[in-house]
Amino acid sequence: MIKPDLTLEIPAELGTVHFVGIGGAGMSGIARLFLAAGVTVTGSDRTDSKTAEKLRALGATVHVGHDAANLGDADTLVVTSALWPDNPELVLAQQRGLPVLHRSQALAWLVNRRRLISVAGAHGKTTSTGMIVQALLELGAAPSFVNGGVISALGTSSAWGEGELFVLEADESDGSFLLYDTAVALITNVDPDHLDHYGSNEAVEDAFVTFADKASELVVISSDDPGALRVGARLSASRVLTFGVASGADVRLHSVVADGPVSFAVEYLGVSYSGALRVPGTHNALNAAGAFAVLVGLGFDPAASVAALGAFDGTGRRFELHDTVRGVSVYDDYAHHPTEVDAALTAARTVVGDGRIIAVHQPHLYSRTQLLAGEFAAVLERTADFTVVLDVCGAREDPVPGVTGETVSSRFADPAHVAYLANWQAAADYTASIARPGDFVVTLGCGDVNLIVPQLLASLAAVPAGPADTASAGSASDAPAVAAASTRSTSGVSASAPAEGDA
Repeated sequence: MIKPDLTLEIPAELGTVHFVGIGGAGMSGIARLFLAAGVTVTGSDRTDSKTAEKLRALGATVHVGHDAANLGDADTLVVTSALWPDNPELVLAQQRGLPVLHRSQALAWLVNRRRLISVAGAHGKTTSTGMIVQALLELGAAPSFVNGGVISALGTSSAWGEGELFVLEADESDGSFLLYDTAVALITNVDPDHLDHYGSNEAVEDAFVTFADKASELVVISSDDPGALRVGARLSASRVLTFGVASGADVRLHSVVADGPVSFAVEYLGVSYSGALRVPGTHNALNAAGAFAVLVGLGFDPAASVAALGAFDGTGRRFELHDTVRGVSVYDDYAHHPTEVDAALTAARTVVGDGRIIAVHQPHLYSRTQLLAGEFAAVLERTADFTVVLDVCGAREDPVPGVTGETVSSRFADPAHVAYLANWQAAADYTASIARPGDFVVTLGCGDVNLIVPQLLASLAAVPAGPADTASAGSASDAPAVAAASTRSTSGVSASAPAEGDA
């Protein structure tokens, strides 16, 4: 993996821009915006895809496979951290002396020309960004935006709008959120994550302070999250709005009812405004409170703002229902930190009814797994009825000896509630064998765990109705057999790999 130079001066003009890994969710979204802005775009990816087809239809030249010839006469190269340094297109661009920009730098070149709303935080930023975007559209603001997930009602993760506002999910994982000329900063929370980059929790909080203090107009920050409180106490920004359930919050969330569709109220300047959401979970009411604070901070009418938030109906890979087979509903969620897993499964619990929750957890990053294995095990054991743990998705990291999915499963207090299965087909078959009508199967992780969903659905369809529909998941007799099976697995890798821009 490459480590981009985020200190590189971004050229005033980029010319023809070539994206390596253009089919990834993040890269394709930026490429679409460049095309909409009138920039000539080329790119490449390992495999062809519907995303690549859509980009071609918009005017991009997209090559399948990586070859130095793909670079053509491009003037600027855009890459992700997931790229290997021997990529032939990267090597040729370096030989030619072309500017090589990380995707965040390319995005900064584009968004810094607008009035920018940047959403950052360890959790909730994709949903919060989607809420703000959809509410602004409802309010007639016509924003441009780039989100980390597809906004369900819009069918896209990015678009170029005619209004002055640009809404951006700002990535703090590698410090790139400091590149942006932010007008309004929303900080959902500040947890000790991405320590592989920052090294310490203190460094994480330092970065958030810098991010917030760069905001030229407004900082919106949680009144409840301990990390956000520490960051907030250090801010020099002149205008700050806090949001949350704390009694002193500028936007105070109260009267939350999360049994099914969420209803809530927010108090602002002494007046309460009632709202309702189409997405489940108390955490989404909190996300809505943060989005509301951004909207009223921008000057929008409070009553109209809370009503506009009700139009939001989710983003891709955030408690996203894929299908129901034999009465078993299969969801996918991007949760990859214990706090996110807790929020996702707690929300699932409010709508599963009498059914059970079977989590299929793919740990992400060896460093995060090694550091937080006990916390993952505790929250999964508390919020799921049974957990199937896959192997680690290393993404940008090299393997760490001894760190596998079993690092998490071995930390469960009761081994009857967990199975470690490195082989995906074995995991899908086992999950299907213990699921019964009314259950939710929820895949969890920000790697490529969503690619196991078709296998889960096929395995569910292959199990005949009968004893499996009345069996109890996680019986003590199941666990030893599963553990033995996992030691015989030869591969924890699916046949499909994520697009390079997703890593």
